[in-house]
Amino acid sequence: MNYNKKILAIAVMMATGTVYANTSPEQDLIKRDPLTYQQWHLQNTGQTGFSLSAGKAGEDLNLDFADRMGIKGRGITVSVIDTGVEISHPDLKNNVVPGSRNLIDGSDYPVDTHGHGTSVAGLIAAEEGNNLGGRGVAPYANLIGFNFLSEQSLASWMVSHGLSEDFRVLDRFTDPRVFNQSYGSTPSSPLNGDLNAEPEYALIEEVMKDISLDSHWGRGATYVKSAGNSFGFYTTYIQGIQFYVIPYENNQFLNNKGLPFHNANIALDNTTFWNLVVSSLNAEGQLASYSSVGSNIFLSAPGGEFGEDKPAMVTVDLTGCEQGMNVTGTHKNSLHGGTQLDPNCDFNAVMNGTSSSGPNVAGAVATVMSANPGLDARTVRHILAATARKVDPEHKGVTLDFESASGNTVTYEAIPGWQTNAAGYHFHNYYGLGAVNIDDAVYKALFTGVSLPELQITDWQKQIANVTIPDADLAGAQSTMVVDQNLTIEAVQLKLNLDHERLRDVAIELTSPSGTRSVVMSARTGFLDGTDGGYTDSVMLSHHFYGEKSQGNWTIKVIDTDKGASSTLIYNPNIGLFTTNGTNNALDGVLKDWSLRIYGH
Repeated sequence: MNYNKKILAIAVMMATGTVYANTSPEQDLIKRDPLTYQQWHLQNTGQTGFSLSAGKAGEDLNLDFADRMGIKGRGITVSVIDTGVEISHPDLKNNVVPGSRNLIDGSDYPVDTHGHGTSVAGLIAAEEGNNLGGRGVAPYANLIGFNFLSEQSLASWMVSHGLSEDFRVLDRFTDPRVFNQSYGSTPSSPLNGDLNAEPEYALIEEVMKDISLDSHWGRGATYVKSAGNSFGFYTTYIQGIQFYVIPYENNQFLNNKGLPFHNANIALDNTTFWNLVVSSLNAEGQLASYSSVGSNIFLSAPGGEFGEDKPAMVTVDLTGCEQGMNVTGTHKNSLHGGTQLDPNCDFNAVMNGTSSSGPNVAGAVATVMSANPGLDARTVRHILAATARKVDPEHKGVTLDFESASGNTVTYEAIPGWQTNAAGYHFHNYYGLGAVNIDDAVYKALFTGVSLPELQITDWQKQIANVTIPDADLAGAQSTMVVDQNLTIEAVQLKLNLDHERLRDVAIELTSPSGTRSVVMSARTGFLDGTDGGYTDSVMLSHHFYGEKSQGNWTIKVIDTDKGASSTLIYNPNIGLFTTNGTNNALDGVLKDWSLRIYGH
């Protein structure tokens, strides 16, 4: 945003009485609280975040203008659905409003024995200017919390995700308009996505739809969801025992040819339109080493690394040096252990993961909502998409060389680099539509007077294929369907039935009528044996077609990328190391049928 536009915005806000913070342009963001100067995600000047190395200046949420103008989440309540929240924490308590719930004992104090949820809450809305710790992305926002991860019943899900115990609609001013979900799962096999066969999932989907569109007198709410932390490996449980699942290729452990080992599109709650799924950036403006990715990523945001060799997040911690992430003792992170800056260990500098990028986006959503509270949640989401920054612009994607069934070495563009779709939106499977850009989003929100047209959702349209998937062959299996509805796309869901004995070999692509190719399931995804033959009504989501028109020919392509050279390992230190996916599929796979559902206007 140029300087003249900033001045114009300032004048408009002063004329309308919406400037409500005692700030001035010469007041530097890093002078607010003792630890703010190390909060690189707010204003990256190349800080270390108390780690051993520095980040890259400018790689942050870009909230300088919003900060100067006092647009910081005022009037917007954010629900932290997590391990709980220490709502009496001195850097949180003044932003806590009634509505928190301990889902175990029914009290209004959501006890956090881990610290994860408390750190998440701090990233969203830690208080600023109180001479304690740092600040949140939206330091004037309201907070409530739930210890859902300690009591994961359907009833607890309903209460924490927006329904009161008497199923009251969200319309009070203190009810949440943003829900942060810094949790998830890493299934080791595809899930049956047929919601009609799973009444619990169908109910959850309906509740999220209702709250997203109809709560708050029709302005709706936003669910923010962390993508996952399983780029290189993941953990799973077999008969109650935890195992590490890792790739193995060319006689090398953890070698997956540069491809993500666990795609974010596997987890069912990452494939619903109602969740805004977020990947994670490090302090250098690149994908964080752990971040799950996929075509379902909507935005990316800072999440950091591990706070030792590279910066993580600086945020609140459980109070005291005996609990949380910051405890007494020697630490590689220089904030930890009871230091002069934080003698009581009430803050930490090792919070990371998409668990951190999620609340940074939740804080951004709250900030933009507070800039123009009359906009509905879908329009705010659209504004964030339209202003997102093309982060890591030189990233070329991932190419995969493999030996075809005929013995030739072939090259496959397994994950495209940045692409510009037919509507002019940039997209990358690592970063979605780009990195959150708060200042540009706030500016756009200030001058947006009309919300998006009403959301339209098509019925599932099914296409029978019954096409053979040849082994280790770039030609793959293809099928085309014609979509008659002509919507401006907000998201596309794919549901498919596919037989294959070794799903980790399979890549799935969807191409729009405009010619945009989206890799909705990347090759070499770390499924285990015993996947019941393939995908059964499995649902995947893509934002790659955002803003394009839906009418015309859609094409699916399924490619087998391996004739048996790679495998998957599972490991438990007390049991040993085992190989799975060690034998190539004896039969060619079959693409049986596929369906599309379009969300748009």
